[in-house]
Amino acid sequence: MGSIRRSKTKRMTRGLDQIHADLRSSKRLAQLRALVPNEDKPGLGQFHCVECAKYFESEWNMTQHTRGKNHKRRVRMLLEEPYSQKEADAAAGLGTTSFYEALEARKEAERVAKESVKPMEDVE
Repeated sequence: MGSIRRSKTKRMTRGLDQIHADLRSSKRLAQLRALVPNEDKPGLGQFHCVECAKYFESEWNMTQHTRGKNHKRRVRMLLEEPYSQKEADAAAGLGTTSFYEALEARKEAERVAKESVKPMEDVE
């Protein structure tokens, strides 16, 4: 049993909620993208996939990774917003009114943002 558990967790990467937090934090993104050589990481830490939280030894390995199925699947999964504590409470029936009000406000904000981005039509 010990060897099975070890093999399942050996290549475990950061969770989607942790990566969402990294993508939201400009300080963390700047830290990840900084080209400060780090001898402990592959490729001195210069080739890093933020979405998958992996380091690569060369640029070629990084480009091959970004073309791959696993990377594309991970990016697609990151498009969805992670569950919050409010959503969990609403599913249990606690604080549903505040949750639905916040959900409607977010949908309205997204709708307004989409309308403001619409391309202008040619005027003759």
